[in-house]
This record gives sequence, C-alpha cells and structure tokens, in this order.
Amino acid sequence: MIDKDCLFCKILRGEIPCAKIYETAAVLAFLDIAPIRPGHALVIPKVHAPSLWELPADIGGDLVAALQVVGRAVREATGATGINVVMNNGASAGQLVLHAHFHVIPRVEGDGLSPWQGAPYADTMAMTRMAESIRIRI
Repeated sequence: MIDKDCLFCKILRGEIPCAKIYETAAVLAFLDIAPIRPGHALVIPKVHAPSLWELPADIGGDLVAALQVVGRAVREATGATGINVVMNNGASAGQLVLHAHFHVIPRVEGDGLSPWQGAPYADTMAMTRMAESIRIRI
C-alpha cells in the first residue's frame, strides 16, 4: 500500500530524490536531509503505515535486519562509538512525516546530544499502579 500524498511514498516511487544507502524488497534506507549528525539515516518500510501501530507485524524482521546492516555501516563510516535508533510515533512524539520510519543517528562521546532526562516514580506503589494499568490493556 502506498499513499499518493506521503513524502516517503513519493521517495519510494522515485518522484523525489534521496541519498539511498540500502534497499531490499521490503525496506529502503537513505540519509536524512536535516541530519542531527552527519550520517543520520532513515530506515523506512516500503509499505505505507502512518506509525508503528499500523505496520504489518510480519515486516518487523525485515526492519530489524535493515537496522542492523545500516547501523553497522553508519557506525563504521562515521567513526561513531554508539548509535541511537529512534522511532517517533505521532506529532506529540516529534513525528514529522506520517510514514513509519526509524532514525539511525551516529553518536560519539561529547557530541553534545543529551538523552532525555528521566525521573523516578514517586514510590513503588505508583510504579506498581502504572504497570497494572498497562498490563490490563495488553
């Protein structure tokens, strides 16, 4: 399934160019046009799905395999000592293109990119209540 108005689907159809770095029958990877760091790549499924929640489950293996190949190559090409693999789902999570995609971001010590700051639960009961609230929805 392809969406005629989706930016990434237009890339898949060849209507918009990209700096392609990897491709299989199910997945395409290319460089982000506004990278957080040089080598920042995007890995997308060739099937259109707005987010992780709509992706067919059977594409998971293809995506993980592509993330491993691309992540390894990005790390080697950039000299990165770490890689962030990030997926934003929904506008409030920072998703700009509504086509499921993973960011592969090369990292090095002292690069100035900080992970988000966590905060502990108020107490173990608050954590237990949250765990139960999630469990009953599975």
